[in-house]
Amino acid sequence: MTESISSGRSAQALARRRDAVLSEILAGNGNVSALSERLGVSEATIRRDLAVLSREGKTTRTYGGAVGAPRRFELSLHEKEALFEDRKEAIARRAAAHIDDGDTLIFDAGTTIGQLATHLGGFGELCVITNGISSIFTLASAENVELISLGGSLRHISQAFLGPLAETVLRHLSADVAFLGANGLGPFGLCCPTTNHAGLKSLMASRASRVYLLADSSKIGQAPHRHWAPFQPGWTLVTDSNVTPAQIEEVRSWGLHIEIAAVDATSTASDGAIDRANREEEND
Repeated sequence: MTESISSGRSAQALARRRDAVLSEILAGNGNVSALSERLGVSEATIRRDLAVLSREGKTTRTYGGAVGAPRRFELSLHEKEALFEDRKEAIARRAAAHIDDGDTLIFDAGTTIGQLATHLGGFGELCVITNGISSIFTLASAENVELISLGGSLRHISQAFLGPLAETVLRHLSADVAFLGANGLGPFGLCCPTTNHAGLKSLMASRASRVYLLADSSKIGQAPHRHWAPFQPGWTLVTDSNVTPAQIEEVRSWGLHIEIAAVDATSTASDGAIDRANREEEND
């Protein structure tokens, strides 16, 4: 029995690591040496993972690493849910600290914000406005939440309602806080798979008093698509403790505040560095 449990845990750890490798590759970080350093495993282990991912058709091998398979440009929401689960949970917990009883909230679609929706049970009355199917399902039975679905055209791969109907409904609403997601973050703003995504994110931000961007550190500096929602002054990025000092400086160069959510002992940033970075934000 003990042997069976140990074997199951090893298989889960292997699957999680390969999911992490795939996510890094799709974000443009496909170099073997860089993956080895970032994920804390040997280069030989990374090469074995790349061989498996290549056989599964998820990546294409290159000299010194791999890139995402050309047939897949965007992961589905359900595929993304399995990636970096610990980071998303840490970010969601940190983001929930910015919610107060009685708030009206805007929830963008996406897996990290879907995770945030699971943290609303301990609050008093809230109102949540969302275009995300995952948040709608999570909050449909939450008695403390007035749930407003924006409606519109459903984009199946991202499980998000988009388009003119969603934007028309949103223009008749306002909120205390907006929580936005992104496929990447760069100097142009939030990187989005379509113009409809970018336009709705910008509108969401304009309808809220405060805006928080929820994105794990693998997305910082990445531009997998060509559509953008520009940053605005006063926005705050909540990311995980695998963020590097260079990424922190990059984020601040875009005019954003940054908050760091501690994941675990394997994170790149130490507890002291996390506390120091968060104190610097509080003192700005």
